[in-house]
Amino acid sequence: MKWLITKYLITAAVVVLVSEVAKRSDRFGGFVAALPTITLLTLVWLHIEKQPEARLAKHAWYTFWYVVPTLPMFLVFPWLLQRVGFWWTPGSCALITMACFGAFAPVVKRFGITLL
Repeated sequence: MKWLITKYLITAAVVVLVSEVAKRSDRFGGFVAALPTITLLTLVWLHIEKQPEARLAKHAWYTFWYVVPTLPMFLVFPWLLQRVGFWWTPGSCALITMACFGAFAPVVKRFGITLL
């Protein structure tokens, strides 16, 4: 139980750090947010918990492919924010990401990458 609480606290601290950096600098905040810190933490947690290397490798591999369809959301977010306000923007972006993922998964499946 101690280990689980430690994981939560460290992971939460990273999220808080990113939001605090973003308050001070848009560019640096975006840079820090774009770093794969959560993915790296996840890989560290899996390694510490003695998961097989194959599982870590697969996690990194699939994370890459799941990130690709999220990228359009970052371009649409500022545009939507000005037009529909904050609370509608994240929901709309989630729908856009799902649509991009729905279109992306069949395309990469042709290349032997099964996401769904």
